[in-house]
Amino acid sequence: MKKTILFACGIIALTTVGCKTKTENKPNELKIALEPKSGTTTSGTVVFSEKGGKVTFTANISGLTPGVHAIHIHEKSDCSAADATSAGGHWNPTFKKHGKWGSDEYHKGDIGNFTADANGNGKITLTTDEWCIGCGDETKDVLGKAIIVHQGQDDFTTQPTGNAGGRVACTAIIK
Repeated sequence: MKKTILFACGIIALTTVGCKTKTENKPNELKIALEPKSGTTTSGTVVFSEKGGKVTFTANISGLTPGVHAIHIHEKSDCSAADATSAGGHWNPTFKKHGKWGSDEYHKGDIGNFTADANGNGKITLTTDEWCIGCGDETKDVLGKAIIVHQGQDDFTTQPTGNAGGRVACTAIIK
């Protein structure tokens, strides 16, 4: 049956512009839910979407204290600890200093800061070609890591954490 389908696709390719598969038309997408940590009610969703060699990351978060918060990718997909310390430190496969995304030195997990409004809702989006979803490249692959939302803002200076405070939400980046 597979040979017949592939053969039919080949014939179509000869008479039209090509034969595309669903994976060529649809982005590789992963949607995961944040879980509250450290006694908070923080929640939300994180979406990774890969298309054309770029990954777009979007996080919608609620239940925060109003103000600026940091969000990072951490090295382990383990959110089992009550304070999310089981996720380890920032994901840093290229062994750089902590810093602001796009500066001379930064971890691949240093996403940055976002602002929660008066109702405790915040959103952040980042698009990069420095990540992939399930490609197997240890310096780019976000699978097997975790997203951590922090209580405070990243100062982009303090090593190796950015002094962003406690971990108020966590989700494992797994399929």
